[in-house]
Amino acid sequence: MKKILMMVAAMMLTAASYGQNGNTFWLGADISGTTELEAQGAKLYNAKGEIRENTALMHELGLNAVRLRVWLNPRGGWSGAQDVLEMAKRARYYGMAVMVDFHYSDWWADPGKQTIPGQWQYLAFGEMKQKLWEHTHDVLKLLKDNCIDVKWVQVGNETTHGFLWPTARAEENMENYATLTETGYQAVKSVYPDAKVIVHLDGGCDQKRYDFIFDGLKKYGAHWDMIGLSVYPYWDVDAKLEKNWQGTVRDFAANIRHLYEKYGSECMVVETGAEVKKPDEGKKIMSAVINAAMNDCGGHCHGVFYWAPELEGQYPLGAFQNHRPTAIMDAFTEAAAKMKQ
Repeated sequence: MKKILMMVAAMMLTAASYGQNGNTFWLGADISGTTELEAQGAKLYNAKGEIRENTALMHELGLNAVRLRVWLNPRGGWSGAQDVLEMAKRARYYGMAVMVDFHYSDWWADPGKQTIPGQWQYLAFGEMKQKLWEHTHDVLKLLKDNCIDVKWVQVGNETTHGFLWPTARAEENMENYATLTETGYQAVKSVYPDAKVIVHLDGGCDQKRYDFIFDGLKKYGAHWDMIGLSVYPYWDVDAKLEKNWQGTVRDFAANIRHLYEKYGSECMVVETGAEVKKPDEGKKIMSAVINAAMNDCGGHCHGVFYWAPELEGQYPLGAFQNHRPTAIMDAFTEAAAKMKQ
């Protein structure tokens, strides 16, 4: 009887562990700009009008993860290593998982610009490779030395055309891009062996751009653990990739199924957003994105992260008005509540 009880207890422990670590669906936000907003004197409030620090507010809304970008030598230090550490400590306090997003630039990196950091501009390729390894390693080592558990690391941000242009522009030198991606991968594993390394592209509805990049990375021997997608119905319609938001939702889910079938890759929506001036429609869109990620991807999408929900006045796809969350964020709160049922 004692042996049977021990076996049952072991099975229950295994099931509990799997439920926490294997099946967790992540609801997150990129709140990298929080400390700069604070320095500008901005205040954030919950729906009741109570003042909240941004990490606390995201946690209150039901989110269980944050995403933090890293710039190499940024103006004012915002999104530099120490700033990332400060935000990671806040996430740790609330028990939220941490994703680190290396831009490999001194400022924004995205499909339209992947500017080499000033300190690296005149380096030979071998020297740039070494600097990329050191930068990736050193930032992560700082976090690990401060007891931050990093769950995911992006090696590049929206690298649809590669990064560190022109050295590693994918259309012109896929081999360099793959080599530097592999360098980043190995640097991550040297500090956090269990962290999932993400390669992140935009236009999550567009299968062709994903095939181009991941065929190239595979050809030249680069590794990745997870594929990150940006899913923005607003931008897809603007770029004429889709006719409506329903098309984006349908096609990003189909793309995730395709990426698993072709590459065996698990996926995550690491950026999404909806038009803040239409909050009710935005909530409907975000609910559809989250539902598709959870239920229409064959179990191969593991989370959805909203990009800069707190950002107002500079960007059309935030999720706050008057420094308070709009109905858009209710999609996350409601999804989190359903996950607990």
